[in-house]
Amino acid sequence: MDSLTQVVLGASVGEAVLGKKIGLKAAIFGAIAGTIPDLDTLASPFLDTVGELTFHRSVTHSFLFCFLAAPIFGYLCHKLFGKQKDTFKEWTLLFFLGFITHSLLDTCTTWGTQLMWPFTPYGFATYTVFVVDPHYTLPFMILLIIALCKPKDSKIRQQLNYIGLGISTAYLLLGFVLQNKANNVFEANLKEQGITYQKYITKPTPLNIWLWATSVQTDSTYYTGFYSVFDKDKKVTFSVSPKNHQLLNKLPPSSKTDKLLYVTKGFYTVEDHGNSIWINDLRFGTFDGWKGKGKGRTVFVYHLTPNKDGSIDYEQKSYRFKPSKEYMIAYLKRVFGHKENIAL
Repeated sequence: MDSLTQVVLGASVGEAVLGKKIGLKAAIFGAIAGTIPDLDTLASPFLDTVGELTFHRSVTHSFLFCFLAAPIFGYLCHKLFGKQKDTFKEWTLLFFLGFITHSLLDTCTTWGTQLMWPFTPYGFATYTVFVVDPHYTLPFMILLIIALCKPKDSKIRQQLNYIGLGISTAYLLLGFVLQNKANNVFEANLKEQGITYQKYITKPTPLNIWLWATSVQTDSTYYTGFYSVFDKDKKVTFSVSPKNHQLLNKLPPSSKTDKLLYVTKGFYTVEDHGNSIWINDLRFGTFDGWKGKGKGRTVFVYHLTPNKDGSIDYEQKSYRFKPSKEYMIAYLKRVFGHKENIAL
């Protein structure tokens, strides 16, 4: 998730563990604990494109890191900042929960989190919440701020913090429920339209858990469809993209290419652009695919350019844009079930 969300979650966890004993300091160190796992991005300047992809959300997001690092940070903070009432065990618990809730929340997003590093580089992902979702963050943050303004031994302070944790957790659980509902709709449409598929992933569209997108893999193509839980009808119109995986044969063999494809979990299409081969990562889908057939642009694309010496240059391209007022109005209409007149 985004940095603000992880800070809020970490601060809330810190408050729950030690807030009654050390007050605001607990939330501050909880926020620090919620931020530490993402410090792996500091290594980015020293890594190439593929190295950055495989390193982020690996070491510092693993269960191993949670168990080994928590007592170290707990010991140091207890010695440097602790008081007579708090204990090493409580400080360790604060950091452990700050680390592990960060990793588990990231696992709910699309990118994938290497929870079992170093035993496997597999990125676990449930695809149940978008990486930035104000429905999750804002109520959580508001309740936490109000709570922290109360005296540290106030019962209402604890209650508000737990309510914030409860509401945010309930929202995550709702994501699983709505994803399952969307899956049922997508599967019914695939069956009705006679589409035989191998596997699919369903993920929320930006900023919500109401409008869902699916990427469906068949022998030679991928189907993309959208469904909102507010849609009056459950008919899904799929757009089709050829895999073109055979185009990768134009590239020299490379372990980096293999790692890149592993990160996509097999959900990618390939395009030939003359001097370079483009790999479209379908896990993130298209930001604007909801507008209709052929109108979506892949969020993450990797340009692979072979060199004369047999090496390959890797470059990541991200499709990002500043949405206009008209775009946001049309998008919100689609989120809330309006399929008509959404073309821009």
